[in-house]
Amino acid sequence: MLSSELEQRLPTSLELPDSDGMPVDNEDQNFLPNLLLFLLAYLWDDRDDWYFGVDMGIYHTTGGNPRVPVVPDAFLSVGVERRKGGKSRLSYVTWEENGIVPMLVIEMVSHTPCGEYEEKMEIYTKLGVLYYVIYNPEFWKRDGHLPFEVYKLINGVYRLQIGESFWMPEIGLGLGRCLIPNDRHEREMLTWYDQNNQRHQSAAEVEQHRTAMERLRADEAQLRADEAQLRADRLAQRLRELGEDV
Repeated sequence: MLSSELEQRLPTSLELPDSDGMPVDNEDQNFLPNLLLFLLAYLWDDRDDWYFGVDMGIYHTTGGNPRVPVVPDAFLSVGVERRKGGKSRLSYVTWEENGIVPMLVIEMVSHTPCGEYEEKMEIYTKLGVLYYVIYNPEFWKRDGHLPFEVYKLINGVYRLQIGESFWMPEIGLGLGRCLIPNDRHEREMLTWYDQNNQRHQSAAEVEQHRTAMERLRADEAQLRADEAQLRADRLAQRLRELGEDV
């Protein structure tokens, strides 16, 4: 808990840049986190107690200088305002968020290593981030790691977890990999899963499934009507053959 004197000396979010000014290394570092954000916005549409940041600076007081942020590719905080004061955040400033730090941080390993397994892991440990996910689909052999790793902070130390998708009960979501649905390039993505290891579908997929089911029910109803009409026609034909008026 920060003292009121220290809080008065700390800069406000209006004084701090939203990021470190460094461009992302590749398009996936923006594209894949935004897929997670858009899906979460659909899944948690009725909730206002969370924030998902993409390439945004996290300002904190556990480092040497509170004006120097750590900038993950993505992070999720729970128990904060969805929109800070009804507006978009300029950055994530922990002393303006009642000291709430992100519960989940995601780093995507760059062509040029950026300390995901060393310096950033140490920062997130000090910050107290519960889950740290490192996604490294291209360079995992180079770095001597797995393509997808989930670390959980246990007694102040990150422990590599087993299983994919990986369920995070404190968040109520699982995280794992899959191919982007209906993607002609067959690209891999990170996405949210439920407790039964079932991938959460997007709004478009749910609507597509609903439309397909409605079409199937309509086709089945038409098939039943056609079969009933065919039986009636056959009965009428049989009666005519027997000399009965129809």
